Amino acid sequence: MTDTVLDVRGLSCPLPVLKANRVLRGLPGGARLRVLATDRASVSDFQVFCRETGHALVSFADENGIFSFTIKRRVQDG
Repeated sequence: MTDTVLDVRGLSCPLPVLKANRVLRGLPGGARLRVLATDRASVSDFQVFCRETGHALVSFADENGIFSFTIKRRVQDG
């Protein structure tokens, strides 16, 4: 299974997390979403988002100000 990619570069808080949440809702449990963002606040925003929703923050990278987050959708809602 390949990762779905969401490019939210140039958007500011809270839009990156809101858009990621919308995409994650449409993915099956266990699917992975890769998010590309430039908003520095998104680093802490995605950590909190994953902790509160039960999704797993699999990886994070910062390459020249472009933040890449890989999020694994929780397997079960409820």
